[in-house]
Amino acid sequence: MESIKEIYRIGHGPSSSHTMGPKKAAEKFLKNNPNAQNFKVHLYGSLAATGKGHLTDFAIEQTIVNHPLEIFWEPKIFLPKHPNAMKFEAYGDDNKILDEWTCYSVGGGALIDDYTESETLELYPHHSMDEILNWCKANDKEFWEYVIEFENDDIWEYLEEVWHVMNESITRGLKTDGILPGGLKLLRKAQSFNTRGQNFATPFKRRSQLFSYALAVSEENASGGLIVAAPTCGASGVLPAVLRYFKKIHKSDKKTILRALATAGLIGNIVKTNASISGAEVGCQGEVGTACAMASAAATQMMGGTISQIEYSAEMGLEHHLGLTCDPVAGLVQIPCIERNAFAAERAVAHNNYALLTDGRHRISFDEVVETMYNTGIDLQSKYRETSEGGLAHFDALPKC
Repeated sequence: MESIKEIYRIGHGPSSSHTMGPKKAAEKFLKNNPNAQNFKVHLYGSLAATGKGHLTDFAIEQTIVNHPLEIFWEPKIFLPKHPNAMKFEAYGDDNKILDEWTCYSVGGGALIDDYTESETLELYPHHSMDEILNWCKANDKEFWEYVIEFENDDIWEYLEEVWHVMNESITRGLKTDGILPGGLKLLRKAQSFNTRGQNFATPFKRRSQLFSYALAVSEENASGGLIVAAPTCGASGVLPAVLRYFKKIHKSDKKTILRALATAGLIGNIVKTNASISGAEVGCQGEVGTACAMASAAATQMMGGTISQIEYSAEMGLEHHLGLTCDPVAGLVQIPCIERNAFAAERAVAHNNYALLTDGRHRISFDEVVETMYNTGIDLQSKYRETSEGGLAHFDALPKC
């Protein structure tokens, strides 16, 4: 497995696969063709189907500046390697093609092409939860200690930056009201949830705080704000909400939070390695489901759970989202994405409570749920995998004049 840094990508929303990935691809292609006079970009499959709502064209146009640029949308053409495909072409003075490159945005801002399966080198010798559990038990280590064993020396510094950006995105989101960009005219709710929640008794007040934290990040993401993909932009509100909630309610210190981030990153890494975190490939179960598994594991660790209880908590986080479709209305990362982040954060806290009431033993392992999630996602019809052609996206939710 590669570094958990690849699970935590810092950037601007609204989509890691549709915004971060294409922007990075455009930067790379532009750098490799400094003498090109003009460019053409072909967007395929899910990337083309919801690209306008996800600001894919804007991300590319803001990168390839000072050059003529044409973007072609091909939502009905799916290349075999991945639903989020794009082809870049560079042309010279005589309009003769100089270079072309086909690549795929596979989720979380990561890119692959027809020759490479990963952007970074592998750091971890193990690839499954069972292997990691066996290593931890044999060496009497926690999950976060396993991460530190194989990561580079700067991992704590990186996780500290991740937590800072997460925390700041919550703070900004709680201070901002108004309407989110895009044709849905959706009102921001984080600020009002946080304010109204103060007037209720403790249980409802705490739940309101948790909801507001998740909404704050998701609304910042929908507005193109600076967030951390964890593991994707569309699911970026779940883990920060749970971490901020534990900081507020349980007074968790920074060291505890950073260790929880290490463990959560490991959980996301296992899913990414053995299945997918791309909504275009496996539906929202790969995005919000993985985020919930990460947050569930983090919460259980922060409450002193054993590695078996943490694994169980993560297993529930993913299992309880099996079959969740990716059906963004109008191609925007707003409906149902934002609410799903809030409820996944609440589920993560519940999974923590449930796991801590057990000894960690259960019938279906995390690895088995990961495999099931991937197979379920592949079986989903394409209209339920980030094409905005089915599910909730089928309805016309645009406001009537």
